[in-house]
Amino acid sequence: MSRSTIAPARISRVLPDSIAAELGFEVGDRLVSVNGQELRDLIDYQFAIADEYLELEVLDAKGDRHRVELEKDWDDDLGLEFETALFDGLIQCNNACPFCFIDQQPPEMRATLHLKDDDYRLSFLYGSYLTLTNLPQPEWERIARLRLSPLYVSVHATEPDLRARLLKNPRAAQILEQLEWFRQQQLQIHAQVVLCPGWNDGEHLTRTLLDLASFHRAIPAERVEAINKFSADEFSADVPTVLSAAVVPVGLTRFRPSEDEISPVSRDRAIAVIARVEALQAQFRAELGTTFAWLADEWYLIAGRDLPPPEHYEDYPQIGNGVGSIRQFLQDFESAAAQLPDRLPQPLQVTWVVGNSVERVFEPIAARFNQVENLDFRMLAIASQFWGQELTVTGLLTGGDILSALRDIPGGCGDVLLLPSVTLKNSQTFLDDLALEDLAQQLQVEIVTVGGGVRDLADAISNLRTGLPAGAIVRSSK
Repeated sequence: MSRSTIAPARISRVLPDSIAAELGFEVGDRLVSVNGQELRDLIDYQFAIADEYLELEVLDAKGDRHRVELEKDWDDDLGLEFETALFDGLIQCNNACPFCFIDQQPPEMRATLHLKDDDYRLSFLYGSYLTLTNLPQPEWERIARLRLSPLYVSVHATEPDLRARLLKNPRAAQILEQLEWFRQQQLQIHAQVVLCPGWNDGEHLTRTLLDLASFHRAIPAERVEAINKFSADEFSADVPTVLSAAVVPVGLTRFRPSEDEISPVSRDRAIAVIARVEALQAQFRAELGTTFAWLADEWYLIAGRDLPPPEHYEDYPQIGNGVGSIRQFLQDFESAAAQLPDRLPQPLQVTWVVGNSVERVFEPIAARFNQVENLDFRMLAIASQFWGQELTVTGLLTGGDILSALRDIPGGCGDVLLLPSVTLKNSQTFLDDLALEDLAQQLQVEIVTVGGGVRDLADAISNLRTGLPAGAIVRSSK
């Protein structure tokens, strides 16, 4: 693993009325050190400022060096935000997984979209998944010393040879030893399995989930006694190592390498996977008191099956992996819908863009909006031609996909286009680099971007009672 030199952390925002604002920090200033310590990342920064006396070394926008001394309560934040959480560079992936989504992007996509993140720090800070195949001993020691837990680990398979073949990396075979290390350190992880038909499904999937569940169970008392005999710290048998597991279907695009041996998940395959995992879930509930292993929502969408009820997901430990996110959205909508107006002051036609994977489950939402008098609410469910997917999640829709679909609609998309902000890679640009302003110009429509929460959607409709909400609109030349 290569590592770049630690660079001063460039400040991207100074929070109003914060300690940093009072001291005169500005956007563009660079933080060199805290109490003489150079900072590798946001984790170092958070630990370093948890002190009452701080001496900061700072470079201003002109390159002039300053020393700032201050006293504060140990838990007071300085009010600084940085351009990146990693000041010494990204730890990149050294695997060659045939199902890697980054390798399934067109080569003309900008270089930053081809960076393979496999960084334990982003896993700890933001819940991104890593494989543990690229960590030298000092990094393992840092994880233990700083108690960086939980981490989010892409396991895929626990059989050593199978995991090594899946990741095309011999170090991937060490996964069971690594899980044991987490148990010995009393650190925790959430696990995921990206299921590739013909590779890690069937009995391989059963083996993987049973192995992961064994790291959720309390270990035998005699082992605890043996560990405590040689450990300076008291070891608890009750701390689960693997907190949860998610099973996610592989996502494939038309840009995947021609030699790729991975096949997409069919409806019949999805039905078989659901049946297998549901049997294991019943076993886990009986033995562990928790469902433990959950299926991503996509399995039910592919299979044409109803989603499980809200209580199935317990406290939604894998919602970031698309496990229960649709059910939670539907449940939240029931309360948010109560805040909708009975009528709009004048007729308005609204088109809401979503990926076609959620078309069936979101039909009740469209029906409820159409109960508002004077509101003609249309849900447009789109499959991505850009990625070549029959079923597409909303976050992968490109500007070109939306433009093509809306051009084919008789009468256009009405007065307002509601666009989920998850389709944008930044506030103004789609994944295919089409600008939001260009889409508005070509469609000759007002666009309102809405957040991912159901309340955001309901609020957008409610705000239309008094006209289009300012600040969230891209205005066309209409």
